[in-house]
Amino acid sequence: MLILVGLGNPGAKYARHRHNIGFRVVDEIVARRPGFGPEKARFQARVCEGRLGPDKAVVVKPQTYMNESGRAVGEAMRFYKLDPADVVVIHDELDLEPGKVKVKQGGGHAGHNGLRSIAQHIGPDFVRVRLGIGHPGHKDRVSGYVLSDFAKAEEPTISGVVEAVEASAELLGARDWQRFSTEVARRLQAA
Repeated sequence: MLILVGLGNPGAKYARHRHNIGFRVVDEIVARRPGFGPEKARFQARVCEGRLGPDKAVVVKPQTYMNESGRAVGEAMRFYKLDPADVVVIHDELDLEPGKVKVKQGGGHAGHNGLRSIAQHIGPDFVRVRLGIGHPGHKDRVSGYVLSDFAKAEEPTISGVVEAVEASAELLGARDWQRFSTEVARRLQAA
């Protein structure tokens, strides 16, 4: 079993923000796979179950706001009796340009409050699917930047990333991080 976490902030006013790209991706994964059940309120999150490749997957969208995401992730992980390595977190990444996607297991939070919270609740050894959103250029502008919508000119690139990750999601279920990265990169190049 896999817990697939999309990070974002709840509420319509945040829906198109850079910080909410994780929500966008998991919403697309669930929407395109008929085996996923309806969302339910559980673990301080919106949760639905289905399959990704050979594995059962539980999609979790924390509803606690970004800086408390770990509460929902920790509750879900303990309920299903899983390990941090069974948790895949899809999130925005300032240190990658828009259109870039990287996967890594473990590591620090690099100032990302959602990752910091998750690490506090389950430890650092979860898998991260890092979706590039670019950096505003100065650390004093980061908060306003991540809590703003993507520019109209960025939207085709971001939509391409969402589609490429969704189309390759079966490989997340198979836990084949290398093939997932390769397939996402191939789809992005072909777009």
